[in-house]
Amino acid sequence: MRPLRAGYLAAAAVTVFGAVTGRERLQWLTKPLLMPLLAADTVARDELDPVERRILLGSLAAATVGDVLLIDPDDDRRLIAGASSFAVMQTGYSVLWWRRGARPRAAIAAPRLLAWAGAAGLLRAKAPVLAVPLTAYGATLGTAAALASDPGLAPEAKNVAGLTIPNSDPRSRYGVGALLFTVSDGLIVLRRLFARDERTRRVSEGVILATYAAAQYLLTEPPTKAL
Repeated sequence: MRPLRAGYLAAAAVTVFGAVTGRERLQWLTKPLLMPLLAADTVARDELDPVERRILLGSLAAATVGDVLLIDPDDDRRLIAGASSFAVMQTGYSVLWWRRGARPRAAIAAPRLLAWAGAAGLLRAKAPVLAVPLTAYGATLGTAAALASDPGLAPEAKNVAGLTIPNSDPRSRYGVGALLFTVSDGLIVLRRLFARDERTRRVSEGVILATYAAAQYLLTEPPTKAL
């Protein structure tokens, strides 16, 4: 494993631990390091196309802003601002997948569209102040996830029920990464709407961060392995 990516996993573990145990100071120390570590690894990758490198670095910069804003996930203003930052990131990811040959497929997009509509309806009913910005963000998430899940990105990998099964090709992991990102963001909505006691909020935040960190790890792998 590359040292910078190992450092990312270590920082992610500390961040999750800080969330679950209520140690916000740990999150302030390590969460802002997550995307810069992946960005540094991206810079060190000689095999990455220069244009794609710039797109990915811009996406990770936007994600860094979102990470800092969401250290306090119970502040709705920060949640909305964070969603805006992550919308920029998801748009960048969509451009990356498109450049790598991904195209939207109805069978893959349909369930994501239904999930997006369901989440939008739930937000309108339970948290109308969040409905418009988070629904708009959800559209960028769904677009990126649908493209990342295109079997054409890794044609030699098996595909089961619209999900590419990871193999030695890094591109085969993008679909799982997108699924984990969707789970993480879905849990953010559920946590905001239904988590009432402190223990539930902490545990759910830990799961949100763990799935998010795993997603970013998979999504930022270059399309080919370093020689």
